[in-house]
Amino acid sequence: MKINAYKRPDGTYGIRNKLLVLSTVGCANETARLIAQRVHGAVFAANAKGCGQIGTGVELMKRSLIGLALNPNVFGTLIVGLGCETMRPVSLCTEIKGLTSKPVHVITIQGEGGTLKAVEKGARIIREMAEVMSKQTRVETDLSSLILATNCGGSDATSGLSANPALGKCSDRLIEAGGTVILGETTELIGTEHLLVKRARNDHVKRDILTIVNGLESNFSQLGIDVRGANPTPGNMKGGLSTLEEKALGGISKGGSTMINEVVRYGEQPKQRGLVIMDTPGYDIESITGMTAGGAQICIFTTGRGTPIGNPIMPVIKVTGNKTTFERMKDNIDFDCSEIVSGEASIDVCGDRLFDVLISVCEGQQTKAEAYGFGELSVYHNDEVWCNCL
Repeated sequence: MKINAYKRPDGTYGIRNKLLVLSTVGCANETARLIAQRVHGAVFAANAKGCGQIGTGVELMKRSLIGLALNPNVFGTLIVGLGCETMRPVSLCTEIKGLTSKPVHVITIQGEGGTLKAVEKGARIIREMAEVMSKQTRVETDLSSLILATNCGGSDATSGLSANPALGKCSDRLIEAGGTVILGETTELIGTEHLLVKRARNDHVKRDILTIVNGLESNFSQLGIDVRGANPTPGNMKGGLSTLEEKALGGISKGGSTMINEVVRYGEQPKQRGLVIMDTPGYDIESITGMTAGGAQICIFTTGRGTPIGNPIMPVIKVTGNKTTFERMKDNIDFDCSEIVSGEASIDVCGDRLFDVLISVCEGQQTKAEAYGFGELSVYHNDEVWCNCL
């Protein structure tokens, strides 16, 4: 099966054509936002940190920001910095340019002499990129060019019975076609690691799975934190989930049934195709941001209780297996697979239907979150708790 997408100079393919205004530090967020608002087709990526970080925090932030700029859905990037932050904007721009032939520019608020001048120059740069981008057309490519992010949030008792396994069927079909699927949320792998290692491609992958899961539990324990005090969440429990293991058993079904070929760090692009685990936190926005930085062009997000979130760089398809949630939140949910619970359709049938939705969105069909213009994004930065053990 083929899809039509935008070919990038590095040989990757984007299913959307975005101009990214990327803030390197929280102090530059509002200026970057003003620039993005000036030009149609530009999207803004906020940064809650970017300064006051040391050690692995700096490494993780840099890797994530570089990955966002390299994402295949991004035509070109304008980096907007303050000018004195730890995440040095000019050096970041130079590093990104060494990895891609896509257009990448940088300005700093201090260097330009304040917000007004920075906005004027930034908007001019973005407009010039937009003129070139507008001439680009889609070309045919294989599904092997696609990286699918998977995530679940606001899970309930229907999630592990319907939406997650339907997504698993969809994942299997994409992998069969040569594509890549990312399974994340390490917190919600706890209690299922013995099942995951049985599917590992080799001993190295087995060790990596155990490293991220056991390392996370160990870190929490050393800090005196009971991870099960935060997971399942109050909403999960109200929806019928009782334990973290129960939640995890449903959660891992999003990845389907194929071999696990690789485990990658937060924000790292997979080197292997097929099913890949990324070491991400359980918080949805941070988890999806890591997968976006890892090169995912699209996300399928399962939810039992419902959620409106999107992403500025890639479309997010919202799926529920709870009929009541779908009826109450039709303006947020893209796909209803509650027929699995009612017995009117099988997991395989709904998985195939979801795969068709995936293809349609890749070809340009808007998701509900895109129609609203929702663009939640947050790079994980709490290094004192999160292990990112690889």
